[in-house]
Amino acid sequence: MKRSLLCVASVLLLTFFVQISKAAPLDFSSLAEKCGPAVVNIGTERRTSVAGPEDFFGEMFRHLPPGFDRFFGFDGRPEQQPRKKQPNGRSQKSLGSGFLISADGYIVTNNHVVADASSITVTLDNGKGREESRKAELIGADEETDLALLKISSDRSLPYLEFGNSDTLKVGEWLLAIGNPFGLDHTVTSGILSAKGRDIKAGPFDNFLQTDASINPGNSGGPLLNMSGQVVGINTAIIASGQGIGFAIPSNMASRIINDIRQGKKVSRGWLGVQIQEVDEDLAKALGLKNASGALVGQVMPGEPAEKAGMQDGDVITHVDGKAIEDTSDLLRTIAGKAPGQTVSLEVWRNGKTEDFKVVLGERSVSQSRPEGRPAGPQSEIGQLGLSARPLTAEERKQHSVSAKEGLMILAIERDQAGQEADLRAGDIILQANMKSCGDVATLEKIVKEEGIPRGVLVLKIKRNGTTFFRTLTISKN
Repeated sequence: MKRSLLCVASVLLLTFFVQISKAAPLDFSSLAEKCGPAVVNIGTERRTSVAGPEDFFGEMFRHLPPGFDRFFGFDGRPEQQPRKKQPNGRSQKSLGSGFLISADGYIVTNNHVVADASSITVTLDNGKGREESRKAELIGADEETDLALLKISSDRSLPYLEFGNSDTLKVGEWLLAIGNPFGLDHTVTSGILSAKGRDIKAGPFDNFLQTDASINPGNSGGPLLNMSGQVVGINTAIIASGQGIGFAIPSNMASRIINDIRQGKKVSRGWLGVQIQEVDEDLAKALGLKNASGALVGQVMPGEPAEKAGMQDGDVITHVDGKAIEDTSDLLRTIAGKAPGQTVSLEVWRNGKTEDFKVVLGERSVSQSRPEGRPAGPQSEIGQLGLSARPLTAEERKQHSVSAKEGLMILAIERDQAGQEADLRAGDIILQANMKSCGDVATLEKIVKEEGIPRGVLVLKIKRNGTTFFRTLTISKN
């Protein structure tokens, strides 16, 4: 009996130690030793009209919303101290990170690390345990994705890293970051992949990897590595007041752009020529969609690829080349990832059924002009919507490019009513209700009565400052 109990205890003890060994911290030393030599420090100089010490070090981040940081001071002084302007300007130094992607000296980093630099210096391991510095040439950059490619010359074959597949990453995987935080070169930190597909409103193609690997000022442009030593992300941003929340550009996005720049190609993106908005639950219900997904076309731009293919305002794009579209960001990234001139297949929800379109993509352009409208004239109340409106005059229709069958100018919005909750504003022009043209108040009231009240929701097509979009109003049945 005692011997049996002893055997059982031994088995339990052995099991315990096996579990302890499995839970033991990972050893990153081999990975750091293997990948570290391919990571470089990047120093830049800029001419600035802002005074500061000669050895001011910082990192320039741009175009980030509140709460996300792309500017970090590193001069040992409080960042909130104002700096006096100098008439002739002076040199400002900045530090960042990067990594070699070829034996002949091509280096990837962030665009904001090297933007507007008058000189770029790369510091790397000379292969003998010492550092060497070399001047770098900016080969090209893409501001919208914050990527840049540098080139240094060397008389030896340089260590380099390869891109991995960021799409196959799973939340919870171990990751390693190597960089130059606060000027502390080749600092290694580890963490896990916290989330994928983060949109932090930094740009139109946000699809960041989120990690809790410690990322600090100076890490920007450095690699985020998987356990095989492949680059799966380029460290780019942090939350200003947070800890353990960093963001990296996925390698699959970065590698395509870097390859284009390296081959001397212009970085170009596909373009549909539509203005889009999100599909929420109310909008999906009003349009008869099963799920609140896809991208609603607020306006098809004249003469652009979508119009040529026969698409219309109010279409909901649900699939591109068979791929389901989750939201507007997903559509932007999907189309931008395709080449201008490429033909794509779009699946669209229109008037309660699915239709297919073939669209030959144009090249993305970000410039648009938007005329402004003026509210005026007598008003008629549409009580269920909590607003007053009137038909457009002939002159206003011409001014706003509105057809004779459409156009009600909103004159006033009642507080705490459906119109205000839907963010309608005085001066907005109502073009359609539930995809039906509204050129007079009686038509709008009829649609509200016959469709809006029974369903509890109504979709209005609105034109504001030259841009058209849709708003969903919740209507009480009482």
